[in-house]
Amino acid sequence: MNATKRLHDMGQSLWLDNITRDMLEKGTLARYIAEHSVTGLTSNPTIFDNAIRKSSAYDASIQRHARAGRTKDELVFGLILEDLTRAADLFRPVHERTGGVDGWVSLEVAPALAFDTPRTIAAAKSLSQRAARPNLYIKIPGTKEGLPAIEESIFAGVPINVTLIFSREQYLAAADAWARGIERRIEAGLPANVSSVNSLFISRWDVASKVPESLRNRIGVAVTHSTYAAARKRISSPRWQRLYNFGARPQRPLWASTGTKDPKASDLLYIESLAAPYTVNTMPEATLLALADHGRIGPPLSEDDREAEATFAAFRDAGVDREALATQLQKDGAAAFVKSWDELVAAVETKAAALR
Repeated sequence: MNATKRLHDMGQSLWLDNITRDMLEKGTLARYIAEHSVTGLTSNPTIFDNAIRKSSAYDASIQRHARAGRTKDELVFGLILEDLTRAADLFRPVHERTGGVDGWVSLEVAPALAFDTPRTIAAAKSLSQRAARPNLYIKIPGTKEGLPAIEESIFAGVPINVTLIFSREQYLAAADAWARGIERRIEAGLPANVSSVNSLFISRWDVASKVPESLRNRIGVAVTHSTYAAARKRISSPRWQRLYNFGARPQRPLWASTGTKDPKASDLLYIESLAAPYTVNTMPEATLLALADHGRIGPPLSEDDREAEATFAAFRDAGVDREALATQLQKDGAAAFVKSWDELVAAVETKAAALR
């Protein structure tokens, strides 16, 4: 039994942080589902930018959408939805087998909306309706402006993947937004089971310029451990247990940005040490294949986060404000996605013009 199967059997969902049309056409994603226990998928603008730039598989779709007179954003979302709805259909048996816990794919609202609450709410509803799949999450950043959009979208019944979370405190704020949306549904007499995951970005901590060398490749794991401990407490709190009694399911923690960025570190740094039941780890394709090839899964994470707190103390002693850095990482992450989105739109426009 390889490490992907062991991790799956431990109770952690393995999702792929990648999608391309070639992966769908050639059966690669279907093979990963069958052979590597992959039970879901995430995407972002960078992933689609790379996929469309490097393949001619999208050319016919680009021509079709361009001839239909679509705006540039409509054209790009049309391409994205074609891939993600096909992927959602591949994961539909997993979704049904697990009663809606697993088998999800994720689609991001336009990144430029990260700090625009009303437009994020409208975009989330529109994209969810266009996709028309029960196992598709809409990704909304957990920024200050994103939190009310998360609450409102959950209240509207839109499944949400909270993205761009970088700290325990940001995680808990997003968890509260989910809970408020569910509580409003209960008060309105609506079904309480609107699914959500809360995505903590890990690897960017360890390559942040302000991280002392002695803590590099330690702080990302410590942030995850601390967040996991807090998530476990929140899941078992009386407030959340009341929601479960009305039919809600816990919002699952998701470990994102789990590809190792430091070439000196283990290629499975954020996989082997972060196994935990009722969580998700979404990993790049190279990381998934490395896990299947030579992964070794350690004991599951515990709720005892004293080691993480000791790492945080060393962080403070080095003169780094952890929460200020988390805020900066969130802003930088949002800006990076905007840049990738702009590059994606430009790439599609260039191809559309050439194909005309």
